[in-house]
Amino acid sequence: MTRQNQYFPQTSPHPGETLAEKLEEMQMGPKEFSLRTGKPEKTIIAVLKGKSAITPDMAVRFEGVTKIPAHFWMNHQRSYDEFIVREKRKVTIEEAVPWAKHFPLTDMINKGWLPQVSSIQEKTMELLSFFGFSNHKAWEEYYFKQQLKVAFRISLSQIQEPYAISAWLRKGELQAAELEANDYSEKKFKEILPGLKYILAKHPQVSFNQLQQKCLEAGVKVVQTPGIKKAPISGSTRWLNNTPLIQLTDHYPHNDSFWFTFFHEAGHILLHGKKDIFLEKVDYSDKDLEKEREADEFASKWTLTNEGVRKKLTVAQPSL
Repeated sequence: MTRQNQYFPQTSPHPGETLAEKLEEMQMGPKEFSLRTGKPEKTIIAVLKGKSAITPDMAVRFEGVTKIPAHFWMNHQRSYDEFIVREKRKVTIEEAVPWAKHFPLTDMINKGWLPQVSSIQEKTMELLSFFGFSNHKAWEEYYFKQQLKVAFRISLSQIQEPYAISAWLRKGELQAAELEANDYSEKKFKEILPGLKYILAKHPQVSFNQLQQKCLEAGVKVVQTPGIKKAPISGSTRWLNNTPLIQLTDHYPHNDSFWFTFFHEAGHILLHGKKDIFLEKVDYSDKDLEKEREADEFASKWTLTNEGVRKKLTVAQPSL
């Protein structure tokens, strides 16, 4: 069931109100009820005033006196507790609305990254769910303050359009989570590159799915993520749970640009290990220009002109 189809009551009384009604019906005061249940009178009064919760122990004791099943009291308390938490959640969502407005929400909805909802509060809630955070401050800790450096090792706080770029990167993570890859093998990844180079020369329009599948066999996840407004990024490389992820946009001016970016990201994987995240066409404070130059040289090696590839390839035609 989707969140849009779930029903949450607008109000839920404290179970103490129901208990007060039952005691009135039984013509029993809190002192006698306290004696019969073996609970302190001040505890019973606190429950009746809605200042204390009914515990499982109390629910069982109440059952013996009121003849109302313990599960009724427990469910009543649970419903009330959930209602209170959801009321507090509304405040959290309201506080996050200004944060949500930084994102290209309409574009994300049109692309299906977020569900079709109407109010800004609903959009904010869905955006937090998209990122997997309970509040916007947690997002800031992750993307701006690098609190979980093992997962996200650069800060987006100093770049232009950090919100849109974070959304694009997050979508890539979600796409990658749907893929099953073999354990990463550097040897296997190196072995498939000549085949990809041959395809570049002979069949540059090769299906992305074929490229993706070949890389999965080597333990490398490759995803193609639609570009979104305000995110001028062409690709990225990072490691997720010991699996390298190459994320490419879905729009390049020509095939040569696509292949160059792919081999550039492949160069980062083979040359630079697991400790860095690389964002292409984006300037950020932690950018290592020397590593970018090395990745460019690696890509240039593998993306000669088609004619150059034809002359230099001596291997038998590989399969992809």
